[in-house]
Amino acid sequence: MNSKFFCLLLLIGFASCSPPPDQFGRLDLRKWRGDRGGCNGVRMSILPDFRAEIQNLKGKRVDVIGELLGRPDINEIADRNQKFYIYFLEKGPQCDKPGAKSTSRSVAIRMSAIGLATEITFQNGLP
Repeated sequence: MNSKFFCLLLLIGFASCSPPPDQFGRLDLRKWRGDRGGCNGVRMSILPDFRAEIQNLKGKRVDVIGELLGRPDINEIADRNQKFYIYFLEKGPQCDKPGAKSTSRSVAIRMSAIGLATEITFQNGLP
């Protein structure tokens, strides 16, 4: 009986370690994740594909957003247990000095207190 339980746990463990997907609708996630900080200009070139998938990103859990888009360039805590995942779209000061204040174009995904993406906005720098 214990060996069956152990095998089941191993199976669940292996299933949960699958690699992140390469596509999300029209958006090439490998390209998006590969352009950390927007420093290589790739995110700007695939921005139309990102915009096409905005409605499909809303309502996704915070861990799913992280898996799809990769670790955010900035993870900002907001009031009422909300947070923003900020991804830069173009090269700026954040490329030469991580953590530097930047007014480069970015996209912010607002996460609710229960961990769901509720709003996606575009701005210069931080929201």
